[in-house]
Amino acid sequence: MSGAREVWIDEKARCAGYESGEALASAHQLKPYRIEQLYRAATRELVDDLDGVTTLPKELRSALAAEKFRFDSVDPVVIQRSNDGQTTKGLFRLHDGNEVEAVLMEHHGGRNTVCISSQAGCAYACTFCSTGQAGFTRNLSAVEIFDQARYFAKQLARDGRKITNVVYMGMGEPLANMDNVMASVALLNDPHGFGLGHRHITISTVGLVDKIDLFAQAQTQVNLAISLHAPTDATRSKIMPVNRKWSTADLMAAVERYIRKTNRKVFFEYVMLAGVNDSDEHARDLARLMKGPLYHVNVIPYNSTPDAALRGSDEQRIWAFAKILEQHGVAVTVRTPMGRDIAAACGQLRAQVERNSIAAKHAAAAATRAS
Repeated sequence: MSGAREVWIDEKARCAGYESGEALASAHQLKPYRIEQLYRAATRELVDDLDGVTTLPKELRSALAAEKFRFDSVDPVVIQRSNDGQTTKGLFRLHDGNEVEAVLMEHHGGRNTVCISSQAGCAYACTFCSTGQAGFTRNLSAVEIFDQARYFAKQLARDGRKITNVVYMGMGEPLANMDNVMASVALLNDPHGFGLGHRHITISTVGLVDKIDLFAQAQTQVNLAISLHAPTDATRSKIMPVNRKWSTADLMAAVERYIRKTNRKVFFEYVMLAGVNDSDEHARDLARLMKGPLYHVNVIPYNSTPDAALRGSDEQRIWAFAKILEQHGVAVTVRTPMGRDIAAACGQLRAQVERNSIAAKHAAAAATRAS
C-alpha cells in the first residue's frame, strides 16, 4: 500500500474508533483490494459517501457506516459564492468544533485554484491578517487538509471540471505543520488517487527559515511562495512579528540556499498596505532584494478585514509600485482581487460568522431581559 493510502486509511480508521487502518481491516476482514476500493472511491472517483461505493458489498457498507466511517472530515457550515460567480468560499467545521476556511477561484481559461488551510488559527499574528488576530488553536491533520480540496473537487466534477491548482495560503502557517502538510501533498499528488501534479501545488510561508531549508532538502517539485510584504526589517517587523526572530536578511539567505539547492523559482507575496509598505522607496528597496530570474513578485491588493486597523493601497498606487519593480528588471504580477463581496481573505468569513453569532446571542439576551 502506498504511503498516501496508508495515511488516508489510518486516519479514517481512527475516526471510526480503530487504532489504525490495519485494525479496521482486521475487524472487517478487509483484503488490500477492499482498502484500495475505499481509497480510490474517495480520492479519485470523489463519491460522496459509502453508499456510492457500489463495488463494496452492501453489508460491508452498512457495517462501516454504523461505525461512523466517513469520507469527509470537514463539514460545510457556510458556503458563499461571489456575485461574479468566480469565487466560492467555504467555512468548514472539524470533528472537534474548530472551523477553517477554503476558497475555490474559477479563473477565465479553465484554471480552477483551491486555497486551503493547514491550521485552525495561526500563531504568527501578522497585523493585516484576520486569522492571525484570532490566535492559534491546533494543526490540521493531513486528511483534514486534503478534504478541503476534495470538497471543491466534488463540486467541480458535477460539471465535468477539475481542480487545476492548489495553494496552501489559507488559515495557518503551512511550514509550522510541515509533516501533515507534506502528507497532504502526497494525497493530492498520488497518481493512484487524486493525481494533481506537484508543479500545480504551492506552499506559502511567512518565512520560517529552518523549515525552508528542510523544504529545500525534500527535493520536491512543489512551488514555494514567501509572504514577504515588506522589504526592510524596520517595516516588516511592524506588520509581521516573525521578522523579529528571522530578519529579512536571514529569510533572503534561506531563499538563496533554496534556489541553489533546487534551481526553482520562488514567488514573493506582497500585500499592498496604504502608507505602510507601498511607497516608491519601498518599491526600490524591494527591487534590490530580487536578485535574479528565479525571483517573482506577486503584488496583491489588500482585502481589508474588520479587525485590522489597516487599509489597502488604491489602484493607481498599486500599478505605480509595480511599474517601479518592472523598471528595475523585476518579474512582477499584479494579482486580480477575487471574492471581496464574500469575505474571501483568510479568516474573514470565520470572523464574520463569529461576530454574527455573538450579535445574535446579545440580541436574544436583550429580548429576554426586555420580556
